[in-house]
Amino acid sequence: MRRKSGNIILFIFILMIFVSQSFAEQLYKAAVVNSQRALQNSKEGKKAIALLQEKEQKINSKLANMDKKIQDLDTKLKTQRLILTFEAQENLSFDLDNLRTERKRIAEDSLKEWQRLQLQLYTKIREEVSPIIDNIAKEKGYSLIFDLASNTVVYFSLSVDITDEVIKRYDASKVMKNNNPFNF
Repeated sequence: MRRKSGNIILFIFILMIFVSQSFAEQLYKAAVVNSQRALQNSKEGKKAIALLQEKEQKINSKLANMDKKIQDLDTKLKTQRLILTFEAQENLSFDLDNLRTERKRIAEDSLKEWQRLQLQLYTKIREEVSPIIDNIAKEKGYSLIFDLASNTVVYFSLSVDITDEVIKRYDASKVMKNNNPFNF
């Protein structure tokens, strides 16, 4: 009789371990998303990146033109120093200093403008992707979704990466809404 009760207790103990383990697995279902990859691979993210690159090219072109003017003026001052009057040299030096100061201001202002645009575009995309991630979490019963771009994950299985599904749904949501995604 004691042997039977001991076996029953052991069986119940093992059953509790398996039940509690499967219960814990159901409670804590996790997934990962790589927001950086979603940004780079989604249609809207690619548009935002292209817009930022275009803006950067315009800024660089403007600064290159100013650099050329500065270089030309500096060369003129150096090569004609012996034939220019003192007053003409002073005027060229003054113009050169003003041009360098203007270039520095344009570079600083352009950088701030570019960063503002980047923040605006990325914030808009993040706000549009957030409910999609929430819906996926609810549909699939995920308790946690980690963003790999923030480097907060220490272990994960690739089978729980939902980035491709986020990209697909985000792209699909934009096709359904309209063709002009950046209405600010």
